[in-house]
Amino acid sequence: MPELGTLEELPLDYRNGLTANNLVPLWPNLRAALPYDIPSRRTRPMVWHYADIRPRLLQAGELTPIEKAERRVLVLANPGLGLENMQATPSIYIGMQLILPRETAPNHRHSPSAVRFVVEGEGGFTVVEGEKLPMEKGDLILTPSGLWHEHGHAGAGPVVWLDALDLPVVYSLEASYCLDGKPQTVRNQPDASQTRYRRAGLLPYTALSRPRNAYPLRRFPWKETRAALLDLAGVTDANEIVQLAYVNPETGLECLPILGFSAIMLRPGETIRPSRRSASAVLHVVEGEGEAQIDGVALTWGGQDTMAVPTHARVEIANRSTTRPAYLFQVDDAPMQRKLGFYEEFQG
Repeated sequence: MPELGTLEELPLDYRNGLTANNLVPLWPNLRAALPYDIPSRRTRPMVWHYADIRPRLLQAGELTPIEKAERRVLVLANPGLGLENMQATPSIYIGMQLILPRETAPNHRHSPSAVRFVVEGEGGFTVVEGEKLPMEKGDLILTPSGLWHEHGHAGAGPVVWLDALDLPVVYSLEASYCLDGKPQTVRNQPDASQTRYRRAGLLPYTALSRPRNAYPLRRFPWKETRAALLDLAGVTDANEIVQLAYVNPETGLECLPILGFSAIMLRPGETIRPSRRSASAVLHVVEGEGEAQIDGVALTWGGQDTMAVPTHARVEIANRSTTRPAYLFQVDDAPMQRKLGFYEEFQG
């Protein structure tokens, strides 16, 4: 490994001349930009406990009416990345959003893509391009880039969901913006998860002869995902992870271009050790409790808690219960890394 020259070794007048002309020498900064073995990382392995978030989110509902908030959200910010940057990992934004009965989060669209994963409550819904999507606990709702969407609540009690966006990526490209719109006209029919894409492996026949739909399925009901995980667990070897990917039913590819989504089941008493990956991730607990080791940092997690996993991290996750399975929802940036050509998985 060669020893590189330092900035201090350069004459002061030379350095000042570089600065005056907006120039920077690479060699003193080369190892910071291109470190050996693994990237330099500021993301901290950490857990946000829902027991800490929920009362503060409900208090926000008392302090700030929806008309002044537009979206009433508490952002899960990783301190290693700076709280002001609102990043859970370098590419993933995570927030917890609250809507109360009879409230409406107004119609808009934006350049970042977003998903909603329902944490608690009944009666909430999202409307995407005129399609009304019921929001039940554990449901995954897509609001892709550029599509009009609004939220409402026709039930009782609070509804909370987890927002996951590729906002840090889009913002860093100076491409993040939003447009407001009039309330949508809702189509008087059930959403596509209840009609057109009801069963895996079955598509509307017309899908075979028309161009593939970028986002044909925008709601993935948790009750079906959970049942599929249980079925998969019955045929999955003990040394393999029970995990299902959320995909576009017409293409079989990831739902969105930058972020990927999957569901993991930990069998009773099971400990999993996923491959070390170049992707960063966020894990949200749908059901269960246990412990995790992320790059040697010990974390305890329970229902509705959320964890940050840095890139290249070594991960171990254990289900504390010996009688009940645990379920996790995972967000990662593997789709973006695959498209850019540097996604990797490592052994050991």
